[in-house]
Amino acid sequence: MATTDAAAPAPPSQLKLSTILAFACTSLPLSALTIAMSVYLPRHFASEIGISLVAVGTAFAVVRMIDIPLDPLLGMAMDRTRTRFGRYRLWTMIGAPVLMLAIFMLFISPSGGVAGLIFWLLILYVGTSILHLSHAAWAATLAPRYNDRSRVFAIMTAVGVMGALLVLLMPFIVAALGRDEAEGVPAMGWFVMILTPLAVWLVVALTPEKISPDVPGQQKFQLKEYWRLIARPSMGRIVLADLCLSLGPGWMSALYLFFFTDSRGFTTSQASALLAVYIVAGFGGAPLLGRLAMRIGKHRAVMVATTGYALSLVLLPFLPKGDMMVGAFQMFTAGFLAAGFQVLTRAMTADVADEVRLEQGKERSGLLYAITTLTSKISGAFAVFLTFTVLDRVGYNAAHGATNSAEAVRGLELAFLIGPIFFVALGGLCFIGYKLGEDRHSEIRRELDERDALYDNAPVIETLASEPSIPTPLVEPRKT
Repeated sequence: MATTDAAAPAPPSQLKLSTILAFACTSLPLSALTIAMSVYLPRHFASEIGISLVAVGTAFAVVRMIDIPLDPLLGMAMDRTRTRFGRYRLWTMIGAPVLMLAIFMLFISPSGGVAGLIFWLLILYVGTSILHLSHAAWAATLAPRYNDRSRVFAIMTAVGVMGALLVLLMPFIVAALGRDEAEGVPAMGWFVMILTPLAVWLVVALTPEKISPDVPGQQKFQLKEYWRLIARPSMGRIVLADLCLSLGPGWMSALYLFFFTDSRGFTTSQASALLAVYIVAGFGGAPLLGRLAMRIGKHRAVMVATTGYALSLVLLPFLPKGDMMVGAFQMFTAGFLAAGFQVLTRAMTADVADEVRLEQGKERSGLLYAITTLTSKISGAFAVFLTFTVLDRVGYNAAHGATNSAEAVRGLELAFLIGPIFFVALGGLCFIGYKLGEDRHSEIRRELDERDALYDNAPVIETLASEPSIPTPLVEPRKT
């Protein structure tokens, strides 16, 4: 029998906190941009730029549909990349300038009406796709162990909360400077543009990257394999759950400012403050739900979080209007629980990536994360399109300073509550009977470590500050 010269050293059970914090920096601009795009940008184009609700919703939907085929191509390209600078590190450096250009054209210097909105949204989504995919896939290789992944993705989310919170401060800063409310969105754009290159530099310069070895003789990926990945029992559940868990909060985000100002009686500044509470809650919610996942399993932790989140939204219509203390408590509860949604589903996707690599002998992390990113894109498109279309049908007027009838406000309330509650609850139900838990994943990692010891001669690329080595070609396993 073929044996190795020496047993492969097992990876450490826990990564250093400093390494995780450095790696998590990409989450700062991405989370800030997510809040600005989902909450403020659609409303800005409808209320300040003067594009109709239906046109704005249609633009977001069209771009998402155009963008959908791009993610699998990016994922496959990333998985096949092997350079002296690493695999996912290189793509992180590519995504930053693309994102910055689109931010400038959408947030700071919008032009071209609906056509310009569609074009630059597409460029923006290309940039965010590259950064999201490379960051998530890199995390899967950075943290190979089941519980380490809950920890890493939780800290990534907690760091992202800081970026989201900082961008939420922009309307307050603009108001404090005595500027018009419409200048809040351009201020957000400048903030994310400045933050992006700083955060990306910290990640690519200070985080090591291990390129997983491929097993020689395996067939190249074919398009039909893409659908087989989605149809896998574990991945199918994750994809459906991720779609629901993205669509629920995305639906809520698109209507958030309308609901809290016209239905709950808060000013725009107060609504932004409550949204900040919702976001800040994730700073504690993500790590604690990650720790819960380490105790009861990731899929069970998702079910706990989704049940609590749905119940918290049910109470919103019964809370006193304009009461900041009560509103803050309710938003903190919802934000605390929502923080665990993508933390856990992304960590579970990394587990599936190990299962697939064991079976196929090839790295598929980028492609698998492309699949989960597609769910976010689809939900983002339909959240804005459906909710804005519903508002238009019920006669809601989104123009700045407009007065809406009680019937239109009631339609707004129903649209805000029914969608998120239904989809989040459904997302939790997807994990009843889920099989890829800690015990099964530990067995997968043991088999991977044994096989990697045979084929792995690619060094860990430590940092850009050090001189990385060029990986040598794969060779047949050594025999004794």
